[in-house]
This record gives sequence, C-alpha cells and structure tokens, in this order.
Amino acid sequence: MMSEKSAIDAPINQTTSRPAHARDMFADITRFVCATYLQLSGWKVRGNFPALDKAVLVAAPHTSNWDGINMLATAGYYRVKLKWMGKKSLTTGPFGGLIKWLGCVPIDRSAANDVVRVMADAFAATPRMILAIPPEGTRSATREWKTGFYHIARAANVPLILSVLDYGTKTISLAAIITPSGDYDPDLAIIQSYYANARGKHADKFALKR
Repeated sequence: MMSEKSAIDAPINQTTSRPAHARDMFADITRFVCATYLQLSGWKVRGNFPALDKAVLVAAPHTSNWDGINMLATAGYYRVKLKWMGKKSLTTGPFGGLIKWLGCVPIDRSAANDVVRVMADAFAATPRMILAIPPEGTRSATREWKTGFYHIARAANVPLILSVLDYGTKTISLAAIITPSGDYDPDLAIIQSYYANARGKHADKFALKR
C-alpha cells in the first residue's frame, strides 16, 4: 500500500491504442499520415489516449533528434496537438507564426522569469493543453532528471501522462497517468519505474539513477 504522500498511479491498458476525440476536420487526415509513417518505420503504439484536456506529457527516453519526430507522429496518430516549450526568439522571426502553430510555447530565458509560473499561467489561460516535456532536458547522457516537468504539473494542478519511447521493442507506450503528491522523491521512483526497461536510440545515453 502506498503512503499518503505517494503519487496516485493509474496504469493505462496496453492492449489497445484508441485516439482522442477528433476536434477538427484535418485530425483524421493527420492521423492517417502519422499512422502510415509509424507503421513503415516499424513502430507500434500502445495505450488509449486518456480523456484529459490538460496534462504534462513526460517524454522519455530522449537521446536523439528522432525522438521529437516520433513524438509528433505519435501525437498525430492520437489526434492530439502537443505543446512544447521553446526559446522566445523562435517565435519572433519570419517563421515565428509557424513555430507557434506547431505548438511552441515561448519562454523568455534572458529574463529572470519563473518558468514554472509562466507555464502554470499558460495552462490557466487555455481550455486545453497537453505539454510535452523530456525530463532529461538534454539529448546527452545523463542520470539525473530535471524537476521542471513535475513542478509545472503541480503548479498547474494537472496530471502527468507517462510516454515511453522504447527503441528496444520499437514501441511507443502511454504507460500511466500520475497525479503528483508533492513529495518529489517517492513520486519520481514511481514515475521512473515505468522507464526502467526502456532503451533510447542511443542506449548508452539513457540510464536512470539507482
């Protein structure tokens, strides 16, 4: 039995992979294109997309630029438009409008802004947001996850969706929904247990702290 300070852990059934409800006329076209890409690339998708309007999607392992492409393809398969954090400068140039349309939430890293607060405000300002965050924070080898994904979810009062990109089995899984308790260390142990057997594209760059 989990302690009162443990996260609420709700595993997602892995036998089916139903998408979210279509919200526009292009969703099914996008889903067909993305499903075709995933099939031709040898990827399997597991887990129904949960009926959530807002959540932080934990995207790991993250060891290659291909992870972002596969993540976006999987989002298209599920008929979900992901949001992701990027430098404010990405959204101010000639292609700024396109970058925003692709899902970038601009962060001004040159100012002394509280990213957790900024993202909590962004969640509050919209009726729907699925924010994808790679907790490793880098494609380089690391054993320590950054805590931002967790604190953003807590500040915005939204759950975590655990997405596991396993190159070992060529499976992209929506593994569980986690409601953080606020007690980071035991919650992280629960979260990382879903990634224990996952392998990144560059296997030597993904190793969880033991």
